[in-house]
Amino acid sequence: MTTPSIVVLLLAVAWLGGLALGARLLLILATVDGASMEPTLRPGERVLIRRTRRPRRGDVVLMRLPADPALLLKRVVAVAGEHLPADWARPDVHGLGDRRVPAGCYVVLGDNRPVSTDSRYFGLVRRDRVLGVMIRRLPSGG
Repeated sequence: MTTPSIVVLLLAVAWLGGLALGARLLLILATVDGASMEPTLRPGERVLIRRTRRPRRGDVVLMRLPADPALLLKRVVAVAGEHLPADWARPDVHGLGDRRVPAGCYVVLGDNRPVSTDSRYFGLVRRDRVLGVMIRRLPSGG
């Protein structure tokens, strides 16, 4: 191999390595565990998450609860400043007495409400607990 060919090869390897590192910093691969997001997401499905702490209403987010190592996938149903519909939370639970979501917080629910542990149980989700937003489902390997 000539010196220019080696340089091109090394540059290509460095570029691919940088691309892989960039993807790792921007993306998370998650596997759905449980039925709380059915029928939208089924157990065993894999999803791609874009790292961000600023989801919008309707986004499915990957989040972590305080003092709990488990990661959860839930849908954002209300963002800071929005009123809460009466059926999403009781006014006397989790500091939602004024019926508005405070700054830096979200209300999340599972799509399969009867089996979902969500904001109805653990309250508001602070922005720093959100890891990212689902951008797509990935094809199954089987």
